[in-house]
Amino acid sequence: MAASKSASSLLLYFFLLFFSASACDRCVHHSKAAHFSSSGTCGYGSMALEFTGGHVAAGSPAIYRDGLGCGACFQVRCKNTRVCRSAGVKVTLTDLNKGNSTGLVLNKSAFMAMAKNGKKQELMRRGIVGVEYKRIPCEYSSHNLSIRVEETKKGSNHLAIKLLYQGGQTDILGVDVAQVNSPIWQSMDRDHGPVWSTIGSVPARPLYFRMVVTGGYDGKWLGTPKAVLPADWTIGSVYDMGIQIADTAQEDCYPCDSGEWK
Repeated sequence: MAASKSASSLLLYFFLLFFSASACDRCVHHSKAAHFSSSGTCGYGSMALEFTGGHVAAGSPAIYRDGLGCGACFQVRCKNTRVCRSAGVKVTLTDLNKGNSTGLVLNKSAFMAMAKNGKKQELMRRGIVGVEYKRIPCEYSSHNLSIRVEETKKGSNHLAIKLLYQGGQTDILGVDVAQVNSPIWQSMDRDHGPVWSTIGSVPARPLYFRMVVTGGYDGKWLGTPKAVLPADWTIGSVYDMGIQIADTAQEDCYPCDSGEWK
């Protein structure tokens, strides 16, 4: 147990070193945006319609970050003040943009939501527009952090989960699972985006979880207060983890982020 705890602490240390190198996450960035029909690389499926009013986006590899960016929220506005609203639109990252002409690709409803009244069709005809964007906290006041049990190609003795409703301005960089009343934690691997699976066979159930959660320079272990997966858990079911994440980036981004659009 001590060795496991030491290894976990070392892992958290390296995670935080990585994050400190990529600080100022909430700063305003400049790029271009287009509109698209999403293939949903993150794998949220129809659940994405519950995120930010169904306004979703695909991000460049730098934003997608090999799937770590899945579920992150952004505020995006186009720079054409004659056509677009100053507030822009809030979107959730659900896909990878493999093209190199834009940093973000918004779904149709999100793209049109940037427009002023009566200017939506004009904005759509432009196709690609210059934008400003910044990462913002995700807000899920009516949802706790949850998991959906996924199918896995590793066999019935393995467990795969998809994390849903991850709030705040955070990344989950590690997930462990344990049988209730057991001191032994088993690490999970990130399969892709928000999907994690056990490396070895799944412990006997019911199960509870702990995660490495980061926001800016800060990072912490966050554990579920009770068993999340009951003894009769089933593939495709969603289970409430009983916690909400609301952490935000702690780094000082001045002067690149004043908290308001210029």
